[in-house]
Amino acid sequence: MRDECLICKAPLEYLDVDEIMECVICHKKENSKTRCVNGHYVCNECHTAGLYTIIALCLHEESKNPIIILEKMMVLPFCHMHGPEHHVMVGSALLTAYKNAGGSIDLEKALKEMMNRGKSVPGGACGFWGACGAGISSGMFISIISQSTPLAIEPFALSHKMTSKSLKKIGEIGGPRCCKRDSYLSILNAIDFVKEHFGIEMEKSKIICKYSLKNNQCIGKRCPFSIINNKDNF
Repeated sequence: MRDECLICKAPLEYLDVDEIMECVICHKKENSKTRCVNGHYVCNECHTAGLYTIIALCLHEESKNPIIILEKMMVLPFCHMHGPEHHVMVGSALLTAYKNAGGSIDLEKALKEMMNRGKSVPGGACGFWGACGAGISSGMFISIISQSTPLAIEPFALSHKMTSKSLKKIGEIGGPRCCKRDSYLSILNAIDFVKEHFGIEMEKSKIICKYSLKNNQCIGKRCPFSIINNKDNF
């Protein structure tokens, strides 16, 4: 098994019902279904420590390609193989590329809003809610650029359509979880969606996953980004 627990590197286990867990880093107590097989629990806030560094990265980024921007985030120290940080990263990469491609938004304000919204989606939402946080993040992105509210008409519809498109593609491939795969799928769907509905053309590039050896649950050739499926590129 590759490393999973941030404390002892042991595999994670998922419980049937919530239990009160104490974070081994900040000692906060909260309900969770997730811990490592040795009993260690790390809360979402501690798991994503350092996440705010992406705001500075995005504000200095000039690329119109959200895939490139996302991959710059993925190599930063705060980003793990899996985790709720991806629920912020997807929307942030899209907001940045959208702005650089000509989208009219206050990027700093939008990134801070994305941070607040994305951090509210906990780790494990993919399995326990039936809605992957990376897919939800793409809907948050549309909600922010369209200034949607619960009382909006067209923006309300568009943000739901975006989330549903991302989740549909994630569901078609199936589990188990892979935060990298689902982030890529959500971004690719968002690029096409924004071009169709907003007339802003972000760039895209070929995606070949570099993380399969770090993922205990890698689905191999079932993944569209697997090296196995892209061997002609080598």
